[in-house]
Amino acid sequence: MKANIIESSKKRIVIVGGGFGGLQIARDLADSNYQIVLIDKNNYHQFQPLFYQVATAGLEPSTIAFPFRKIFQHKKNVHIRVAEVHKVNPEINQLETSIGVVDYHYLVIAIGADTNFFGNQKMMDLAYPMKSVSEALTLRNTLLQNYENAISETDREKRKGIMNVVVVGGGATGVEVSGTLAEMKKCILPKDFPELDFKQMQVYLLEGSPRVLNGFSDNASSKAHKYLEELGVNVFVNSRVKDYDGENVFLEGGKAIPAKTLVWAAGIAGNKIEGLKPEVIARANRIKVDRKNLVEGYQNIFAIGDIAYMTEANFQNGHPQVAQVAIQQAKNLSKNFKNLDANKALVDFSYKDLGSMATVGRNKAVADLPKWKFAGFFAWLIWMFIHLMSIVGGKNRLFAFINWAWSYITFDQSLRLIMKPKERKRI
Repeated sequence: MKANIIESSKKRIVIVGGGFGGLQIARDLADSNYQIVLIDKNNYHQFQPLFYQVATAGLEPSTIAFPFRKIFQHKKNVHIRVAEVHKVNPEINQLETSIGVVDYHYLVIAIGADTNFFGNQKMMDLAYPMKSVSEALTLRNTLLQNYENAISETDREKRKGIMNVVVVGGGATGVEVSGTLAEMKKCILPKDFPELDFKQMQVYLLEGSPRVLNGFSDNASSKAHKYLEELGVNVFVNSRVKDYDGENVFLEGGKAIPAKTLVWAAGIAGNKIEGLKPEVIARANRIKVDRKNLVEGYQNIFAIGDIAYMTEANFQNGHPQVAQVAIQQAKNLSKNFKNLDANKALVDFSYKDLGSMATVGRNKAVADLPKWKFAGFFAWLIWMFIHLMSIVGGKNRLFAFINWAWSYITFDQSLRLIMKPKERKRI
């Protein structure tokens, strides 16, 4: 059965995934001579860099999500379909999806990446990832419910385990969520739960390498480490998790940390799509592409963003899996589609590194920009401005700004709600 999509005399570009890259291409080509079909399992775009703020009750999920149909309301050439993509059949230019078969002239794979548990089944079952709005909301519910449960726990040692949080992975996400949790412990949670002694609560950040923020400069890494310790985070570098049973985190070397909540931010791997040749799949499920983002061995299939594995002179092991790579690749590919339509030569992609930033807490951030490297309050202000302006939708930006301003002034916010979906009985 074919999916119900309006037939057109224009060539059809099917984009799988509405993340930073997929959304950018759809926007760039919305008024082009192509028919655009954007397929995503959700009906909204998610602003991934702020998932941790949803998880720690700093922002509501709706603030960092924006519906695709609202973005393309007046773009009749863009067709949105909410569906799961099961398989690509390159020989006949078709996608198998949950709503039927979708034909394409050109296919853009922008399915991004998901949490990489490195084959550890216990972590998959018991740890909390943060690669979607729903996962961030699940973590928020868990954290808040834990403190509700801790009030009723009479055993002191069990109460410690309920209150403790272990974060695995010292990249930007791990650093940001650890710092925010430490600030909640200091400024917010004691006001909500005066019956609990938050001196018992410990936040741990575990990193397997010798330092946090591995992709940053030495100065940024050392500053972030210092800021975390000032906030009271227990930072353990050269520390690898051996096992977890839902109650205790066991490290290599024998140390055990009691914790009911383990946040996994230790790595990512590309989302899988069936139907491509095995030889085009690189490490961590990334898809090998050339400098034009064309998948190796195919003439009309492209991949961009986290899922794409492209090498160039300064990136022999592939580009970093960050938003800027996806956006820049999308812009270059959009130009190449217009070049194709005009019978012009295609242009190679070259990544321009705009720098890296991470916030550690209130007035504390690190920034590695192409010409400057700095840390502290000014870096924090720049981080806030860049992230605020990157959120899709003026209303969402306003709400984010109001929440951040209120939190800054009052050392508090009012978003600590435990939202549990009700299970419906089906006959």
